[in-house]
Amino acid sequence: MSHPMHTAINWKRLAPGLLLLAALLWLMRDTATAMVQIWMRSETFTHAFLVPPIVLWLVWRLRPLLVTLPTRPVPWLLLPMAGICFLWLLGELATVAAASQFALVALIVLAVPALFGWAIARALTFPLMFLFFAVPFGEFTVPALMDWTADFTVLALRASGIPVYREGLDFVIPSGNWSVVEACSGVRYLIASFMVGSLFAYLNYQSTTKRVVFMLISLLVPIIANWLRAYMIVMIGHLSGNELAVGVDHLVYGWVFFGIIIGLMFFIGARWAEPDAELPGPDAAEGVATRPQAGWAVAATIVALVVGTQAWAWRLDHGDAGAGPRLALQASADGWQSDAQASLPWQPAFMGPGTIAQARFSRSSGATAQEQQVYVWTGYYRNQGMDSKLVSSVNTLVDGADRAWSQVESGGRAAADGLPAFRTAVVRQGAQLGGAEVQRLRVWQTYWVGGRWETSDARAKVRQALDKLTGQGDDGAVVLLVTPIRSDAKADADATLETFARQHLGALAAELARARDTR
Repeated sequence: MSHPMHTAINWKRLAPGLLLLAALLWLMRDTATAMVQIWMRSETFTHAFLVPPIVLWLVWRLRPLLVTLPTRPVPWLLLPMAGICFLWLLGELATVAAASQFALVALIVLAVPALFGWAIARALTFPLMFLFFAVPFGEFTVPALMDWTADFTVLALRASGIPVYREGLDFVIPSGNWSVVEACSGVRYLIASFMVGSLFAYLNYQSTTKRVVFMLISLLVPIIANWLRAYMIVMIGHLSGNELAVGVDHLVYGWVFFGIIIGLMFFIGARWAEPDAELPGPDAAEGVATRPQAGWAVAATIVALVVGTQAWAWRLDHGDAGAGPRLALQASADGWQSDAQASLPWQPAFMGPGTIAQARFSRSSGATAQEQQVYVWTGYYRNQGMDSKLVSSVNTLVDGADRAWSQVESGGRAAADGLPAFRTAVVRQGAQLGGAEVQRLRVWQTYWVGGRWETSDARAKVRQALDKLTGQGDDGAVVLLVTPIRSDAKADADATLETFARQHLGALAAELARARDTR
C-alpha cells in the first residue's frame, strides 16, 4: 500500500511551471481564445474540448512515477523556444492561425523539459504530444477527401451495375442526383478517430510498434469507412426510391455506421492489449534531488521572450482593417472595350476584401466576328486579420451553400512564354446535373503579393509575412479572369483568356502596385 506523503503534490516544485502556464495563456490569450472559438463553432473540432482534461488525467495517473524523478532544468532549450516565438510571429503576420496556435502549444510542451528536465519530459511524452490535438488543424484535407469519396462512390456504383454520369463532385444515377459536399468528406470522422485511436494505443499497448501501427490504422479505417458510408447511403436511397437515407436519415445512418466501425476497430485492437508497466513503489522518491529554484530563471526568460515577440508583432501589425484603395480596371489593348458596371454572374466566396473591383471586357474576334468576353474580378486586401484574409482555406470560387452555382473542375496552368502560372477551374450555373444549365465559365485565378504573381497558398503566405517583417505592409490581391465556355470548347476559352492576359496583365499589375503605394 502506497504512503500518501510520497504522492502528495509538491506545489513548491510545480510553482514555476504553473505560473509560466498561466502567463503564457494570458500573454497569448488572443491565440488561445481563437482556438476555443473554433472548437465552439466547428463540429469538426468539438472533440478538442476533451483534450485538456484528458491530458490532466494522463499526468495524474503518472503521479507515482513523476515524484521519483528529479527536477533538472535545461536552459539551452530557450534557443528553440525563441525560434517557436518567431514562428508565432510569422503566423500572426501572415494571418495563419494554425501556425500561431501550434506555436503556443509547442511553447507549453517545451516548457516542461526546460523547467523540469528530460526525465520528467520523457515520462510525459504522450500527454505532451496529445496536447497538439487541441489545435484545430486538418480542414485543408477536405477537398482531397471529397474527391476520394466521390471517386470511390462512383466506382462502387458502376461495379454494382448502376450507370453513373459524373461532373466534378456531382453525379446522376437513374433514381436521382447526388452530390459530395463538405459533410461527406469524413474529415470529422478522421480527426476524431485519430485522436481516440492514439489514446487507445497509448493506454493498451506498451510496444512502440503496436502503438504506431494502431494509430496508422485509426487514420486509415475512417477514410475507408467514410467511402463505404457514402456508397451505402446512395444505394439505400436508390433501392428505396429515395424514401430512405435522405435528409436527417442521411446523417443518422452516417454516424451509426461510423460508430459501429470504430467500435469494431477498438474491439479487435483490444485482443492484443498489453498489461500496464509497473510504476515505482512508494519509497522510490526517497533522496530524489530537485532544483526547483533553477526553474524560476528559465520561466522568467521564457516570459521575456514572449513579451518581446508580442511587442515586435504589435509594432509591425497595428493597422486597422478597412476599406482598401480604389482600383481602375480599364482596357489596355486595342479592340477591347471595358464595362465597369458589369459584374461576374456569381459572387466568389473570398473573405472580406477591402476593395472589390470588377469589369467586363469584350471585343469581336477577327475571323469569325464572334464576340469574346472576359470578366476581371479583383479582391484587394490591406491590414489583413482573421476576418479578412487573402489566403484562407475558406476562400473558394463558389460557396458550398450556393444552390445556383457549383465548381465542377479544378486544375492548374504552368507558367509559360512570359505568362505566370494560374489555377484553373470550371464553374457551372445549375447546382444539379440534369437541370436547366445556363452556362459554364472558365476561370483562371492568381494572387498578387509583394509585387509578384503567385498561385501557391504557402508561398503567398510566406511572402506576405516577409513583406510585413521588412515594413512593406501586407497588401495583396486575388485576381480572377473569367470567360464563357461555348459548346464545351474549353480550349477556345483558354485561348481567349491567354490572349487577354498577355495584353492586360502588365497593366493590371501596375494598377495594383499603384494601389499598394497609395496610403
